Parts: sequence; C-alpha cells; structure tokens
Amino acid sequence: MLNINRLKNITGINLTFIVTSILWLKTVVVCFVGFNLSIQSFFDIVLILTSSIGSLLFVMGFSFYFGEKINRLILFGLLFIGTGVLYGDLLYYRFYIDFVTIPILFQFNNVGGLSASTIELMSPWDPFLFIDLFIVGWLLLKTKSTLTVRKQSKRKYLAVASGLVVLTICFGLIKSVHLFSQSYDREQMVRSLGPLNYHVYDIGLGLKSPLELLLVTEADAVALEENLQQKDYERTELFGIAKGKNIVLFTLESTQDFVINQSVNGEEVTPFLNELIKESFYFNQIYDQTAQGKTSDAEFMIDTSLYPLASGSVFVRRPENTYYSLPHILKEHDQYYAATFHGNVSTFWNRDVMYKALGYNEFFSKDNYSVTEDNSVNYGLKDIPFFTQSVDYLKDLPEPYYAKFLTLTNHFPFLLDEEDMFIDPADTDEDVVNRYVTTVRYLDKSLEVFFEKLKVEGMYVDTVFVLVGDHYGISEKYEGGLNELLDEEDTLINQVKHQQIPLIIHVPGQEGETIATQGGEIDIRPTLLHLLGIKIDDRYSFGHNLFTRNSDHPVIFRDGSFISENYIYKNNSCYGKQDGQAVDPQQCEPYLDVVRQELTLSDNIIFGDVLRFIDEGYEK
Repeated sequence: MLNINRLKNITGINLTFIVTSILWLKTVVVCFVGFNLSIQSFFDIVLILTSSIGSLLFVMGFSFYFGEKINRLILFGLLFIGTGVLYGDLLYYRFYIDFVTIPILFQFNNVGGLSASTIELMSPWDPFLFIDLFIVGWLLLKTKSTLTVRKQSKRKYLAVASGLVVLTICFGLIKSVHLFSQSYDREQMVRSLGPLNYHVYDIGLGLKSPLELLLVTEADAVALEENLQQKDYERTELFGIAKGKNIVLFTLESTQDFVINQSVNGEEVTPFLNELIKESFYFNQIYDQTAQGKTSDAEFMIDTSLYPLASGSVFVRRPENTYYSLPHILKEHDQYYAATFHGNVSTFWNRDVMYKALGYNEFFSKDNYSVTEDNSVNYGLKDIPFFTQSVDYLKDLPEPYYAKFLTLTNHFPFLLDEEDMFIDPADTDEDVVNRYVTTVRYLDKSLEVFFEKLKVEGMYVDTVFVLVGDHYGISEKYEGGLNELLDEEDTLINQVKHQQIPLIIHVPGQEGETIATQGGEIDIRPTLLHLLGIKIDDRYSFGHNLFTRNSDHPVIFRDGSFISENYIYKNNSCYGKQDGQAVDPQQCEPYLDVVRQELTLSDNIIFGDVLRFIDEGYEK
C-alpha cells in the first residue's frame, strides 16, 4: 500500500519525474518488444534505453513551464497523448513494419490496413499500455497541495532535459554519421533518437519540403542532371518486337511471387498465371520497392522510373509537379492514347489529380461502373465484374492505347464471399495467410476471364500485356504463417525472397522465357520501352532495362537497404547473399554510396519539381 501522507508531500518536479519515468518505461518496452528493433551491439541497447529520456522530460515539463504549480490536467494529458501516439505507432508498425510519418497521417484515409481491420493488429497484451493512466490519474488526485515548482528548479530541470537531448543526438551521430542525411531509414532514426525525437524531426522534414520547391532554379536542374549516372542503352534482338502494339498493364494488388507455381492442398493457387508465364517473359527476381504509398508508389515507379518518397506518397504530396512519364513518352513517339481503370472512387490516393499530371487522357473509376453490394468487397468492385465491365470501355479507346488496370480484391484483410472462392483457404495457424490464398486465386481467375473476353473480341493478338505485383500482401507480422505455408525456415534469405513480386510481360506469339535478372518496379518502364522499340534520352530516371541490366547494380529500397549480386544490406548490416551470414560492413559501403546518391537525387527531382525546367516537347 502506498503511504497517502507521503504522496501529499511529493514535490512538483518529483511528480513530473515519476510520470515521465512511466512513459519512458513504456517507450523502451515498445521499442524492444513491439518494434523489434535490430540490435547489433551493446551500444544499440544503450541508445534505446537513453534516447527517449531527454525529449520526454522536456515535453512533460510543459505542465509547469508557464506557471508556479504543476498543472495536473496538462501533465495527465501529455501522458495520455504520449501513450496514444506510442500505441498508434505500434499498430501501424505491426502491419507495415514501418513508422508513422506526418505525411501519411494527412492521407490516412488511403491507408487500408489499419482502418479495415484494426482488430487483426491488436494483442491481448495491449491493455497493459493503458493501465498506468488509471494509476497516474489516482496519483494526481491524491497530490493536491504541494505541487509548486521554484524558478531555480525549472532552470535545472530544463538544463538537464536539454542536455540529454543533445547527448542523444551526439550518440546517434556516433552510431551513424549519415543519421540525418539518411532520414529515410526510419528504424535507424527511432533506434538512435527514440520515437518522440523521430516524430519531431519528421515534422521538421515536412515543414522543409515546400521550401525546396521555391529554392530550386534551372541551374540546379542542369547540375542535378550532370550528377546522374549514364545508363547502358545496349540493344538486344528483342528491341522493337512489340512496336506499335496496344499495351495493357495490370498492377496486381498485394501479389507476391511465391504464389506462382505454388499449390495448396494439391490445387494450384495461380493456374492461369502458371500457364501464361510459359509463353511470356517471366522475371522471377523482381522486388517490391514501394514505401508508404504502396500501390500508388508502384504506379509512380512504373510510369516515371523515379523512386517513391520515403514519407507519404508522391500522389498526395506532389501531384502538381511536371513529370516525364510513360504516357508522355508513348504519346510523343507513337501517338498512344493513355487510360487507366480502377474500381474505387477517383479521389482515392488523389488519383484524379495525379493521373492528369502523368499524362493520362481518361480515368475510368467507380462512377463509370455498376457497383452494388453484391459485386463489391473490401475496397471496391470485385475483380471479375471490374474486368467484365471494362471490356466495352477498352473497345472504344483510340489505338494504339496504353491501358492500366488496378485490381482490388486481393487486398488486406483478404475478405471474399464464399461463392467467389475457387480454392479452399490454406490451413496454417495464421488466418490472414489462409484467406490470402483464396483472394489470390480469385485474382488469377479474374485475369483468365479478362484474357478470354479479349480473345473473343479480337483484342488479344495486337496487345502486349504487362502484369506486375504492386507490393507485398503478407507483411512481416504474418511471416510465421507464410513460412508454415511454404514449409520454410525463418531466415534472412527467405525474408528477402518474400519481397519478390511477379513481373510477366506477355507478347502474343513470342516464345516464353524465365529471366533471373534482379530488378525492381523502377526498371519496368525502360524494359517495356525496349520491347516497343522506343529509345529516349532518359536523363531524369533511375530504371534499367531488365534485358541488359548490370547484375551488380544494386536493387535499391526506399529505407536505404539494397540487394546486389553478392550482398544484402538490411537493418544497417551487410550480409552475404548466398548464405545470409554477416560480413564486413565495408563490403557494402561502395553500394551504399550509390544508394545514397540515387535516393537523394530522386528526392531532389520530386521536391524541387526539377522537370518543370526541362523542355521535353510534351504537354503536361
């Protein structure tokens, strides 16, 4: 039992320390257990233990900075808000294995995972994060009289808090001299600075980004171009084999490469795609490079060959920019008409605005379809009625056309009506994985239906089809169920392999080939242009033709990690690609220089709207 009389005599500063200590303890526990931050040395443990103390003390001090006494309501409010932010971070991390940023909060209605099935992300242990609120509330009620704070105590308190914040920053820079220039590595930021300092720095980045647009000049655009590496424009015998053909591109929602040729309970998960790859160029080592923008990031990379933003989505943050996109290139060279099809509302991820900037002539969205409660699920129109209804629109497009289709049904939390199940759910301990199998099978069936309709309508032969998974479906939270499904061990090599997405380019009449070149979504545009026989002076892009791509050029991810021919860089550590064993970090350093350069240059192009200075002879 607590001594009530002793509580009544507690000082204001001591009370603030007690409440701060409680929030600090919760933060440390969440960092170690909830965020599962990678620990590479004892210094990492020290960082996690100490990084939050100074900032939490500083913030909690707002309960007395402007008065002579502790304001109990403010003190409790700060604890409540701090706990809420911490829990929000935890829920977001559980699905996305990432940390919330300010831009993503402003576009949170676009983030499907949390809003659709928050219950899936909760843990029975979560209530323990909130128990202290009742204890502290009781404590504040019992300490009614002696909560004054002297000016001298305030100065000492503020000096200690500020000193600890400075010490935290110093420790972080000791850990990584690139800490702030690599702010896209959010795990490193949180581990080194703590969640609160990370959020403060993230707010600063958000305030800074509009200024970059004002400061960039045409001279900066020229200088930036000179820093870009020249790519190899070597031609192969495939150059121009699809010249003048219509293009139909599918972004396959949440589709990972492991589903290809995978069977569950003796049934193929993707029987149609399995047959299609036999007559297609099938790239089986393509990686998901998306960030917080997910599908919109995939679209952006495919159309522009630029990297997505580390925080938020280009579709929301920079839709007013000038872009030299795939629709612009196709119009310029072969007078293509560009249209995009999506069974959700046109404003989702700001597509109605961004598609205009990317040069699309027409956008068919939910308003163009007959959408009912029976033919929709989760985030919009089911894929089979979506494709069925789209055929008539596709027939009316001027030729040649570039038509992009965004599928929807295979979206977390992978819900499907029983009559749409063409395969039984898997039997693992993870329900999300079990349901994922059924929605992928439904997606596969919808593609089969669409292809058959195009053949009947005579629209198949003169079309090149590009099918690509947009991003992962099974996040690391559900990795255990995926390993069970695939009968694999939880190893670094398998974790990296699960980042692969299928890329299939089908040119009717062309012999099929499986191509093991490593690459990412950013490489799709130059690869497709090669087949179309279009050569451009692609100065402001970072993609490589997958038919000629240098095998040792790293596949770069938005968090600063990469995969090269022989190495994997993940969680700020360097590993051998063949065995997943840690190697000397110096082996990865030359590739990291390339990573930093490309991500920085891409960000500069986007935030500075550099292409507005470049006359490429196209209309925005």
